[in-house]
Amino acid sequence: MNTPKHTVVLGASPNPQRYGYLAVTRLLAHGHPVTAIGKRAGTIGDTPILEEHPSLPDVDTVTLYLNPMNQVQYYDYIISLKPKRIIFNPGTENPELEALARENNIIPQQACTLVMLSTGQY
Repeated sequence: MNTPKHTVVLGASPNPQRYGYLAVTRLLAHGHPVTAIGKRAGTIGDTPILEEHPSLPDVDTVTLYLNPMNQVQYYDYIISLKPKRIIFNPGTENPELEALARENNIIPQQACTLVMLSTGQY
């Protein structure tokens, strides 16, 4: 197994039909610590979904489940976390945020977190 990577899921949802929900459950199942952040408070299993933007140490990855318009309010927060990478899941591609990430030495990656986990590439 790969080294656990603290991951922030932006766009987490308590709805089991949403990809933000699946990402949290599968990341946890693969042994990665997760901070779930969403529009509404709730839980995914034992993991709380936070509405606030807490300061977090040692974030490896931010994975996005928000469309580009909804990402704008998180730009400063994402950069402040100093993650190693941002995963732009399908439908979240955003050239503006990708450029901002590169300017801050963060790797933007257009990929699918769920596929990466299932193929051992996470």
